[in-house]
Amino acid sequence: MPISAAQRAALLTATAVLFVAGCSDGGDSAAAPVKPSGTGRLSALTTQKLSWAPCPAPSAAEGGGAPPSPLPGGTPWECSFLQAPLDWSVPEGETIELALIRAKARDSAKRIGSLVFNFGGPGGSGITGLPGFASDYESLRTRYDLVSFDPRGVGRSDPVECATDKELDAYYALDFTPDDTAEERTLSDAQKRYAQGCERDAGAALPHVGTENAARDLDLMRQVLGDEKLHYFGISYGTELGGVYAHMFPKNVGRAVFDAVVDPDAGVEDGALGQARGFQLALDNFARDCVDRGDECTLPGSTVAEIEAGITNLLTALDKEPIAGIGDRKLTQTQATNGIAQALYSKKFWPYLEQGLDAADGGDGALLLALSDSMNGRGENGSYSNIQAANAAINCVDFKERYTLGQAKERLGKFREASPVFGDYMGWALASCAQWPVPGLWEHPDVSAPGSAPILVVGNTGDPATPYEGARSMVDALGKGVGVEVTYEGEGHGAYNGGSACVKKTVDEYLLAGKVPASGTVCKK
Repeated sequence: MPISAAQRAALLTATAVLFVAGCSDGGDSAAAPVKPSGTGRLSALTTQKLSWAPCPAPSAAEGGGAPPSPLPGGTPWECSFLQAPLDWSVPEGETIELALIRAKARDSAKRIGSLVFNFGGPGGSGITGLPGFASDYESLRTRYDLVSFDPRGVGRSDPVECATDKELDAYYALDFTPDDTAEERTLSDAQKRYAQGCERDAGAALPHVGTENAARDLDLMRQVLGDEKLHYFGISYGTELGGVYAHMFPKNVGRAVFDAVVDPDAGVEDGALGQARGFQLALDNFARDCVDRGDECTLPGSTVAEIEAGITNLLTALDKEPIAGIGDRKLTQTQATNGIAQALYSKKFWPYLEQGLDAADGGDGALLLALSDSMNGRGENGSYSNIQAANAAINCVDFKERYTLGQAKERLGKFREASPVFGDYMGWALASCAQWPVPGLWEHPDVSAPGSAPILVVGNTGDPATPYEGARSMVDALGKGVGVEVTYEGEGHGAYNGGSACVKKTVDEYLLAGKVPASGTVCKK
């Protein structure tokens, strides 16, 4: 079954990332103080004037493409750069440029301020993400300038890049679930070369791409945008960034929403186990939907177990012999697993997953490979964005844990129990930071925020990447009177864009009118 141009275009616009930051206990997460000697520089930075101009086409690191089209009514997208300290502990030192994008509020007379978005990853570009999802947030533009940015190390903001496009093609085709010592050595050597490439490219900036510095950047952004409070919408990793901001600057929190919530209390291992269970749950729901549709479903099997056995058999076969993919690139076991996970981020992608599995069973791996490419940030022209390089750089500088391949191997049993399909993949991934050249900061982020304004924490019961339990953990960690829990009984990664009128109404009433819902509110489709 050849992949159509429409299918490929749709898949290449997807921006989800498989591994969000895992998280554990951590008195080491307190912010390093800014030196008093930097007050003069800080004053200059907080009073800088942004030069807004029409947005150019996205850079290669942002994923490429055309400049963003005007919004309904002709409102243009505007872009600028914010100057921020490279090292916030030495603010009088070198600065970096952070790329910003905005669309002005429709009703200037009732404008509340700026609403700043982070779409997750870590590593996702806000410069491409906000225009891509803008139609979903158009109701919020009645009273807010919609603003997003490329965090430090991402996209147009001094991006971390670890390998050439050709090298990345080879890297992502590797077997990330080794079966013997030779394959383990091959994987370890490749991960070492990748980490060394990141260090060569980023140099002195590599230690400073973490979440705490991004939170400081957010507060600088708030001041330069002219807002007394930070009004914020964080999705996936954006909830972790938002939680760290609330901890560091609780008095500066305005109206904030956390959607698709990272569990702030889970260590790297527990976080990865939670994701394994989350993706397995999403796959179970996908397979159950197939069963319920009877003969309309093209996958073999009349039960969930039979359909998933077919998927497991396919992955086992691909481990032995990859199949035809796109051009001269073949579909490997790792890429197929990656592609399956990508399709589980949204129920809208389930038809692609069904088609891709059916085609791969017949020897055509193009659709699953396109899904994997979307996950890895590979464009149709063969160029990669830096989404996965930034993801690795930010996670590895944030978190202390450094699992070796041997330690990851020892834990495979519990991962396989959590997910027969994704367990090996996520278990071995524990060793992703084993050879990272920069030490990590914390065991988990401190998100306690006494004195903060209420924060809406929206959890989705069917979320594969940030399991529902994380929302409750975030509410508890933020502290009494801060976290306001909203539950969406649905599928996919995130709730606001999940099709629930109840979720949209609840969030919009809070952001636009300041109406705080009762904690424990439950929304359905």
